[in-house]
Amino acid sequence: MPRMQVYLTEPLYAEAKARKLPVSELLQEAIRVEVRRRELVAAGAEYVAELLAEVGEPGPADIAWAEDLVRRLDRRAERAAS
Repeated sequence: MPRMQVYLTEPLYAEAKARKLPVSELLQEAIRVEVRRRELVAAGAEYVAELLAEVGEPGPADIAWAEDLVRRLDRRAERAAS
């Protein structure tokens, strides 16, 4: 297995040691998660580009509709949270 040197701040190093954390495993999982996140972001950007090519940019009415929808969903979420 390849090795890599990683630098941690003193406080983070001390915390990891004090808690006896499996640092190598945690770093591997964090990298897996970040790689997946970046793949999804790229796929989302590609999808939006394809969608824009297919249907074009949204007009003012479309934007107003979407903003109104977001406001209504925000209010619904606020009511559900209280």
